[in-house]
Amino acid sequence: MNRSPDLFDAIVMAEERYHGEAYQEGYAEGSSLGLTEGRRYGVSQGANVGSEIGCYQGFAFTWKCLLSECTTEKDSKKRRMLDSLLGMMQKFPYADPTYAQLHEDLDRIRGKFKQERPTKLTPPHMNMLLFNEGILGL
Repeated sequence: MNRSPDLFDAIVMAEERYHGEAYQEGYAEGSSLGLTEGRRYGVSQGANVGSEIGCYQGFAFTWKCLLSECTTEKDSKKRRMLDSLLGMMQKFPYADPTYAQLHEDLDRIRGKFKQERPTKLTPPHMNMLLFNEGILGL
């Protein structure tokens, strides 16, 4: 005796079937949107880090050029500090986002910059402009 499919089974199981299909569709769409959003966020964060490093690098190169003709011991210490900062930035892995110590190295560069804060290099009247007015925002 062949039993025909029960009409009520199709109705009762419809909710479970549609729930499973909707879950699969939602998961696929969420994965796709998540990748896009994650990529966009990563690009934004990378641009922020690049901008920050670029600011430090520009500052260091500028002051290194300004101090190149000065011969006092105090200026020599400033040049060594700038060389150290530039060396740290040269070793920074700009092209490798999977580098394990990326954040630690970035924190070291920030610390070195803040340790030898531009206030030690810039004249007092410029410190107010740079820091109080928020140009460097440190």
